[in-house]
Amino acid sequence: MITFTIPSFTDIRNAHLRISSEIHRTPVLRSASINDLSGVQAFFKCENFQKVGAFKYRGAVNAVLSLSDIEANRGVATHSSGNHAAALALAAKKRGIKCYVAMPSTAPKTKAAAVRYYGAEITFCEPNLQSREDTLNMIIRRTGATFIHPFDNFNVICGQGTAAREFLEEVPDLEILLVPVGGGGLLSGSAIAARAISPDIQVFGCEPANADDACRSFHSGTLFPSVNPNTIADGLLTSLSELTFAIVRKNVQDILTVPESSILSAMRLVWERMKIIIEPSSAVPVAVMMENREKFAGKKMGIILSGGNCDLSNLPFREA
Repeated sequence: MITFTIPSFTDIRNAHLRISSEIHRTPVLRSASINDLSGVQAFFKCENFQKVGAFKYRGAVNAVLSLSDIEANRGVATHSSGNHAAALALAAKKRGIKCYVAMPSTAPKTKAAAVRYYGAEITFCEPNLQSREDTLNMIIRRTGATFIHPFDNFNVICGQGTAAREFLEEVPDLEILLVPVGGGGLLSGSAIAARAISPDIQVFGCEPANADDACRSFHSGTLFPSVNPNTIADGLLTSLSELTFAIVRKNVQDILTVPESSILSAMRLVWERMKIIIEPSSAVPVAVMMENREKFAGKKMGIILSGGNCDLSNLPFREA
């Protein structure tokens, strides 16, 4: 039987105190034109302006700062092809410790370069979960480093929840909160924080239809793995864990999905109307809002824009 400890709002509040001097308190922006097009009052929490360009830094730095000196001196390790690797590398650098990353050989060169820039040691592996885990285990045996999972980690979830805490402090009367979901760390932390601050708020997970394992898991009550997902939202390819699934089932109203065309349109909408860069994963909750105008009509809605790390040489809409 799997046992785990579910974070409380007190844990998230304590995490916020721990990391507040290390993170950006990201802005909340509005767009009159997007409000007109969607029929809602939309507020955007811009984690694309967070350090390393994504919310992931909140969880990574909380996990690193929560380590004992003995644990920290051995360094930290993870497997990741994207934002978590960069976030953990920077958090480790700030504490003056080593960071080791098992990274798929197919990872974008720009992301590998960012992880190296922050000082991590990369070991490339085959682009499948088994190879990633085997390579990570080899690194841990060699170094004794502590594994910091991208989402299946108590302290990571607490750190991610601080974004929603800030959001509700600034806009306390939100009726709806839309959050992208892949592994569920951001959605879990956000739902715990939001429902503690505003018990009547409805929290929705937002997922690509081409990677709908969280939606199927939520509606069936059985945890489904993500199998060969094919979506532009590359930050949402992972499956929920037992821990994040338990939190989501208890605290989330529903998980809604959108097709690839809607994700692309939403990404372009934000770039054009708000003049800010968001990555495809950030566009998923925007697409959910736009695709569900009748459901959300007139509501005061919060959307967490999870990150802004795009390959500018390979934009999905540059030929559109």
